[in-house]
Amino acid sequence: MDMVMKLGSSSAVVIFTKSSCCISHSIETLIRSFGANPIVYELDTHPNGKQMERALMELGCEPSVPAIFIGKELVGGANEIMSLNLRGKLKQLLIRAKAIWV
Repeated sequence: MDMVMKLGSSSAVVIFTKSSCCISHSIETLIRSFGANPIVYELDTHPNGKQMERALMELGCEPSVPAIFIGKELVGGANEIMSLNLRGKLKQLLIRAKAIWV
């Protein structure tokens, strides 16, 4: 769990995904559409991917991907990101995390 938390706080936006997950790709595309440049870890290709996936599940990510950290905090998965976006709060969160500038 420590490795995931350390990686999650290494940048303004960090996304844990799997290369075959279309929802992960959609969330990454959404975040990039605001101008953010997230660090992306694909668990199915990462050498420690299985460990990281278990750690994300221990943190409450169900399913394990996508898992999104913004501003060094675990925001959650696709549902949380989409909810923030629909309420107009995702952009403000990205600005506060210094992931984008307006």
